[in-house]
Amino acid sequence: MNHRLSLERIAKAARVIDPVFRATPQFRLEAIEEALGCAELTLKVETINPIRSFKGRGTDFLLREMGESVPLVCASAGNFGQGLAYAGRTHGVPVTVFAAETANPMKIERMRALGAEVKLAGQDFDAAKDAAREYAAQRRERYVEDGREVAIAEGAGSLAVEFAAVDRYDAMLIPVGNGALITGVGRWMKQARPEVRIVGVCAAQAPSMQLSFARGAAIETATAHTTADGIAVRVPVPEAVADLAGVVDEMLLVSEDSLTRAVDMFHRGAGLIAEPAGAAGLAALLEHRHQWRGARVATILCGANVRD
Repeated sequence: MNHRLSLERIAKAARVIDPVFRATPQFRLEAIEEALGCAELTLKVETINPIRSFKGRGTDFLLREMGESVPLVCASAGNFGQGLAYAGRTHGVPVTVFAAETANPMKIERMRALGAEVKLAGQDFDAAKDAAREYAAQRRERYVEDGREVAIAEGAGSLAVEFAAVDRYDAMLIPVGNGALITGVGRWMKQARPEVRIVGVCAAQAPSMQLSFARGAAIETATAHTTADGIAVRVPVPEAVADLAGVVDEMLLVSEDSLTRAVDMFHRGAGLIAEPAGAAGLAALLEHRHQWRGARVATILCGANVRD
């Protein structure tokens, strides 16, 4: 099957993206794996960088692939906006970010500190997207959408190039927002380690990507009210939904309670700060632990921008 994401470009991203986002820590969490009942739990920590999330991989690769310095406009719950702002500052590209009026104030502050112009519009992430599209069209600037831009997913896939070097797991549990992370990682893993089961994780109160995966087409929901703002998607990106085919095996939902418990478990069991969206993979291990008893599993701590 032809796939929109290129294995060659994922490999290239792993070589060329900003070194500050590469070669992230990857290790077994023995204290937590014992509590979960799995044989091994491998964690990749994507939060020890200037933006505290994996988003810098994809945004840096996008700007490298663009080859032009046109002003960029995006919408973000906060982490993607930080990634684009950081890459824009590095490459000398102006960035405007639209965020919901309800967005995490700390994330808004960080986007501005990194040089982005931030505008607040709408009551949720998808309303901010609509405002960003209109603004970009009016000003004839380039609108960048996480999940739609193939280079962003390929940049995120560079994480899997590093992960695949360690062959000791049966499944990977990956938080799913707009889908760039799981499609990039899944695309690489399915050729490098095809035996590894790729499992996406969505918040039960923001299930649009899980519903879309099950249907094979983008399914909108009326609301996306979850503390995991980084995966609070109400309107899926059709291209990202299509990219799931052939690279994702299963999509799970997790409760708000499981997300809270996973954040606490990262803190108590590993001394790591996690935001709810960043801990969704561990939340799935908690809530669906019967599936992983005795298995070798891996997950990603992909965000640590917590509210004050």
